[in-house]
Amino acid sequence: MAKSTNTSPASETTGAETSFETAMARLETIVEAMEAGDVPLAALLTQYEEGTRLVARCEERLKTAELKIEQLKRQRDGSLRPEPFAGVQAPESA
Repeated sequence: MAKSTNTSPASETTGAETSFETAMARLETIVEAMEAGDVPLAALLTQYEEGTRLVARCEERLKTAELKIEQLKRQRDGSLRPEPFAGVQAPESA
């Protein structure tokens, strides 16, 4: 009998609010379960689909972070300031 694998619902780990770290941790869990080879085929397919959504989410988060870093502009005094780029709303000043 195959051992039970901890599988959280995909909606909990693939939503827009999911942090990069949470998505990566879930991906690691999915890969470990797949590598163990004791996941039933139906569960394996479900986990694979969840994994592909998580990869897309992580790539999106990394791309956003990369764009933010690229937008840092050096000031005359050597300090850096963020400069908004298209598609991202600048935070309001307090």
